[in-house]
Amino acid sequence: MSTHLQTLLILCWTFTQGAYAFTSPHWGDWNDSQLLPTIQKLMKGYNRYLRPNFNEGPVEIGMSLDIASIDAISEINMDYTATIFLRQRWRDSRLVFPGNESVSVDGRLVSLLWIPDTFIPDSKRSFLHDVTVENRLIRIFSNGTVLYALRITATIACNMDLTKYPMDRQVCTLQLESWGYNLQDVVFYWTRGNDSVKGLDTLRLAQYSVETYYTTVSEAVYETGQYPKLVLHFALRRNVLFFILETYVPSILLVVLSWVSFWISQSSVPARTCIGVTTVLTMTTLMMGARTSLPNANCFIKAIDVYLGICFTFIFGALLEYACAHFYTMQNHTIEDLYRELLKELNESNGNGSIPVVTSTQPNQSVEIASTAEEPAVQSANTDTKSNEALKEKAPGRGCTLSSVKSASRRAASIFTVENPHNIDRHARTVFPTAFLFVNILYWLYYLFL
Repeated sequence: MSTHLQTLLILCWTFTQGAYAFTSPHWGDWNDSQLLPTIQKLMKGYNRYLRPNFNEGPVEIGMSLDIASIDAISEINMDYTATIFLRQRWRDSRLVFPGNESVSVDGRLVSLLWIPDTFIPDSKRSFLHDVTVENRLIRIFSNGTVLYALRITATIACNMDLTKYPMDRQVCTLQLESWGYNLQDVVFYWTRGNDSVKGLDTLRLAQYSVETYYTTVSEAVYETGQYPKLVLHFALRRNVLFFILETYVPSILLVVLSWVSFWISQSSVPARTCIGVTTVLTMTTLMMGARTSLPNANCFIKAIDVYLGICFTFIFGALLEYACAHFYTMQNHTIEDLYRELLKELNESNGNGSIPVVTSTQPNQSVEIASTAEEPAVQSANTDTKSNEALKEKAPGRGCTLSSVKSASRRAASIFTVENPHNIDRHARTVFPTAFLFVNILYWLYYLFL
């Protein structure tokens, strides 16, 4: 009997405690004694799991942003990291209280209220600052308007077009959407239009400057329905002065340095070869260094790649110019040496050390030779020439094809023959700078104004 009585007493005590917990307005870690009298009255009968205007229409939520900083813009990952102050306003008729004042409550009381499920769809990583406490603000106005502000740092994706890098202009976005409430439940709007965004005008970035920004209101369409979306568009213009000093000016100086070899004698083979090879290797190192801060696995042909390729082509062309000039110089020397050897052999075969001297100035006048011993040879040569001409006149068809082939081959060879190889350097001093200047004008006009 005593055992049954003890069990009955335990059940009665448990029921009493449960009834007290059910009737007592206790929310999470907060109870009546810890809440202000006004909040205590407002929280009675409040259900934070139901949105305002339930079954009466969508809740209108106004948004505003303060851009505190844009810490990093990465072309490799195609994203940017920003710290923002996000403020949301909506009206909850269940929180109306008399008077004209507002009540600011502890941010930890956010668990007691209904709040929008706003999120950033393009965010890769984000967190809410919590030093020294979670950076939240809740302010309730007498007409039931709730102001909810928080400080967020997020890494957000930004699709970039790097074809004009470093003269590029990137347009990035910051999107705000509702996660679970569709357009029948909530409606987003900017509280003051473009003036809802602050901080971009005074923002200072390392490589960029903010050109323009504007806000839009749109809808996000998914398989589960249509959801409200707010978008902030802002255009970033890259500061090209840094790249001009770091990449463009050294490239131009290397091209000019390669032209120094045009004024060096062609006989100075080590000097001209050293200048050509050094400038080529230095340009290659500069091209590799310019690509270290850019994404490798992409299909972009960037403007800086085009310019470095142009400079490399001119530097390599200067090296090839000396190779051609040196080749024709050696060829010319070989022909002169061969001509001297033929004259020497001719003089030795005549048995006389005298050199034939041409005394006639007219084409039809005969040639007088200083040595009388050469007259029989000249007469015999004239006789052979006349006999050959007579044979050609008798059989013109047989030698026509052979002579035409020989003349064509001589004309083709004359094209690749340079009488004075020093003219190559002389022309290169004008052609290379003029061509480089013309290409630069086209390059800067295209990438800066088109």
